[in-house]
Amino acid sequence: MSDAQPHLLVVDDDQRLRDLLRRYLTGEGFRVTLAADAEEAEAKSEAMVFDLLVLDIMLPGASGLELTQRLREQGGTPILLLSAKGEPDDRIAGLTAGADDYLAKPFEPRELVLRINAILRRARPAAAAPAGARVTFGAFAFDLGREELTRGGEFVYLTEAETQMLAQLARQAGQPLTREALAAGTLADNLRSVDVQMTRLRKKIEADPRFPRWLQTVRGTGYVLLAE
Repeated sequence: MSDAQPHLLVVDDDQRLRDLLRRYLTGEGFRVTLAADAEEAEAKSEAMVFDLLVLDIMLPGASGLELTQRLREQGGTPILLLSAKGEPDDRIAGLTAGADDYLAKPFEPRELVLRINAILRRARPAAAAPAGARVTFGAFAFDLGREELTRGGEFVYLTEAETQMLAQLARQAGQPLTREALAAGTLADNLRSVDVQMTRLRKKIEADPRFPRWLQTVRGTGYVLLAE
């Protein structure tokens, strides 16, 4: 990722909005490429390397959710979803599909930039940040300073929401945290979102997510990370 000029792919079928976002984001120091639908976005993703994708959910043909799922299977490029639907269920669907964040329309352009920058900071490779205290569990280690997860020394990609939840649990490893506390300290805006992120984290960390060893449920309370 280029610190000087991160490259964004903006995907939206509204040409006016695409052009507005390109002008605004270019003025904020980003390199911007545009696509009008999922097919064009996938073609450009194969031809170029992007630091972050900004996807509208309501696209002609394949939806933004479908595109997010396909892209997430192929790699770890961060994804920010945009949608005119701002209900909790819509946000949960976006995060479940693998998005790093979800922003409802209409939105303030400055908020979009702040969210983009927050995601890009998370996506920077480990070499870009100083070492910090680590919490280890099995083959995994979570760096508390950089908020990064590694397995056997190899970087493990986490979405923004997953990173925030694991960071909370790691900072208080061995101590159960309520779902309410996890929701208050992460991108999750309700308890269902907390459960969705926990399911995703277990799939990336646990040998058998159905019988977790490290990320355990505390009945009547919430979740706990059992570190070594």
